[in-house]
Amino acid sequence: MNGMIEGVYEPVEHHWFHCEQQVDCKDSWFPFNREDSSRLEEAHKHGETRGVEEMVVATEGRRFDVRLKERRRYAVYWEQPPSEVRRCSWFHKGDKDISYTPYPEHTSLILEEAYMISVTLNDWTRKLEFPTGETVVLHSRMLMTQQQTIPSKYWISFPSASEQSRPRTVKRGLEGISIEIPEGEPYQVDHLVFMVHGVGPACDIQLRGVVECVNDFRDASLSLLSSHFKQSQDGTHMGRVEFIPINWHRVLHGDATGVDEDIQRITLPSISRLRQFSNDTVLDLFFYNSPTYCKTIIDTVASEINRLHHIFLQRHPQFTGAVSLTGHSLGSLILFDLLTNQEIHNTDEKISSVSSPSEATSINFESFEETLRNFGLGKFFQMLTKEQMDLESLTLCSETDLKDLGIPLGPRKKIMCLLKRWREKQESRTGTSQPVPGVPSVYSQVQEQPTLLSDAPSISPVDYKYFDIGIGQVSIVYPQLAFQPQAFFALGSPIGMFLTVRGLKRIDPKYSLPTCKSFYNIFHPFDPVAFRIEPMVVTPGVDLPPMLIPHHKGRKRMHLELKDSLKRVSSDLLLSISTLRGVWQTLTTLPVNTLPPVASVGTTAALPPQESEGSRAQNGTVSPTEMKNISFGMLNGGRRFDYVLQEKPLESFNEYLFAIQSHLCYWDSEDTVLLLLREIYEGKGILL
Repeated sequence: MNGMIEGVYEPVEHHWFHCEQQVDCKDSWFPFNREDSSRLEEAHKHGETRGVEEMVVATEGRRFDVRLKERRRYAVYWEQPPSEVRRCSWFHKGDKDISYTPYPEHTSLILEEAYMISVTLNDWTRKLEFPTGETVVLHSRMLMTQQQTIPSKYWISFPSASEQSRPRTVKRGLEGISIEIPEGEPYQVDHLVFMVHGVGPACDIQLRGVVECVNDFRDASLSLLSSHFKQSQDGTHMGRVEFIPINWHRVLHGDATGVDEDIQRITLPSISRLRQFSNDTVLDLFFYNSPTYCKTIIDTVASEINRLHHIFLQRHPQFTGAVSLTGHSLGSLILFDLLTNQEIHNTDEKISSVSSPSEATSINFESFEETLRNFGLGKFFQMLTKEQMDLESLTLCSETDLKDLGIPLGPRKKIMCLLKRWREKQESRTGTSQPVPGVPSVYSQVQEQPTLLSDAPSISPVDYKYFDIGIGQVSIVYPQLAFQPQAFFALGSPIGMFLTVRGLKRIDPKYSLPTCKSFYNIFHPFDPVAFRIEPMVVTPGVDLPPMLIPHHKGRKRMHLELKDSLKRVSSDLLLSISTLRGVWQTLTTLPVNTLPPVASVGTTAALPPQESEGSRAQNGTVSPTEMKNISFGMLNGGRRFDYVLQEKPLESFNEYLFAIQSHLCYWDSEDTVLLLLREIYEGKGILL
């Protein structure tokens, strides 16, 4: 009976893997999730039976395409070298290896054929010698080994002869292998988020790029959706949120602009590593303040967002969700400036993928009312006509004059853009140039020496003569996005600082981003780059602490709770001491009725601290009752938008030691991910 069982052969089950090269130049193999592996196996069998030339299978949330005949895996939304793909069934592992490595497919076929013969004939201790010098011995169903003798590209080599002589463990199929097969992602995408990085090519403390960081952010999102939104997933058709990275650094520092080569020529040779780091990171801030490279950065971000949005819709034709934007550090400022200069279009109006305002609409400047309406300024027509204004008189107004008329920041920006385009049209007719009232004419010498810019043909043309003094933005033509974002999330953002140094002391509470109604400023308390924005909106002098982001495990961190408890104890102790002092003064002072009723006597009974003047707003803080009367403006639809993370216990010991890490912590912060998910799904009526 046992002999008959030994003679039963069952074909091995294949699973598909893809290869990723690690930092130490070693290849690591990762399994596809079960759904993707099943689709790949089905397509493979279909191609073998019908002889299809090439089959492409979308995997990993449709972010990668696998070409079966080529056995290569290609990224769809970002640039990445193609990786090898294998249909795996046999694996080997050494004593010092962490995981099993799959054999090449032709080697697996030889091993499987030998295994089938051994099982059928019950003939074990079969040796297989390969041309590379390795020998695989099939001792039994459960025991198979490989002897390493000669280093080869097909086999893992060892540094010493003693280690080379050690046999390697050989396994057939995934049974008995401690490997974690990832679960498949939900096919349905509920929301799309584009993530823009900050300065430099590295985004986190491990010096990883934006693609790797966004991958971790996406994985954390999937984990939190399954743990915190499980009831919603069970009760409704809930899918997932897709996160796609936007890389603008490689375009700015690529060969097209030539900026790296130009900077390298003037870089000092001393402290080369520090200077190289500075050229790759800190200089991005100066590039963004340059009219030439600001235009390059803005156009790159907008064109990439529109291009990837178009690709996403092609790969997800049934997608009906909204789109949001997330920016880290300088990336948040780029998105803020881009969203500030968006124009409101009708729902039936189609915007080109990377169109400028002048290309998106055809403006008729003959009618003042029609011109205002085309720019979304129709409601200001009566106000301007009441002041006896027309298009020509409007050109004589500076932005300060428009502000004095009571026109909010957003419409003022649109009017300045309208006037600029009207002047461009007049210049194209007459061939003359007219200055802008109230705007300094700087860099006018560029017209006299055009050869200074002739060596950079790849840089987008910029109007060097005029700068918009409203909020200090460089006067460039801002491209338009192909959609209206639902929300904008700023992580570790210097937006508040940049607005301040641009000369903007206060944001009009009525102002909101033209096409985006939700805004969130998320920061770590020790982040040296992050700044608050709410103090620029609320009443000056009010000390309003930011909203504390809840811990993803549903509680406040223990060390913060302990700190709050100590504060309450100390406050109660001070209150008790103050009360006892007042009682003691009352007991040791003569009775009030024995004193002469003279107003000049300066002895008055001490009031309890909670009744004394100013006790309700010590140090400018506000009480919960006063909180209701504070206006937070329309940046986030009247809601709070400054959110602070909870520092970790170890971080609280030394703020300076963890300052840099705090600025790079958002990519792997589950609290940040959960806040994004909560706000995204709240708009869909799905709550935690």
